[in-house]
Amino acid sequence: MLLCRISPNGPGGGLWTLPGGGLDFGEEPEAGLVRELLEETGLEGVVGPLIGVRSAVLEPGETVSGHRVQVVGILYRATVTDGTLRDEADGSTDLARWIPFAELDALPVTGLVPWARDAAGH
Repeated sequence: MLLCRISPNGPGGGLWTLPGGGLDFGEEPEAGLVRELLEETGLEGVVGPLIGVRSAVLEPGETVSGHRVQVVGILYRATVTDGTLRDEADGSTDLARWIPFAELDALPVTGLVPWARDAAGH
């Protein structure tokens, strides 16, 4: 599974999560996936089938803004088509790695990771 580690300068620092992030105003979710994949990992990809949708409420200590917010995550299967895996510089994440499914349980992860693994059938 392709994961990114949240940089230490924000909430959740040190936890591993899926590459992704917020959509720009008016941006289609599929375009946001492609943009975030490139920004956080250096990889280019194409969007595959929708796997699931997840909604969660984040408390002020879990957000960059310090506000209570509701987030809606849209999980797609994606295929990497080009690029070289690299870490994001000066961003919300500081490492990007392919993690074998057998090693996921040993990592500190956000709640999104086990949900995504289960939703994807692994």
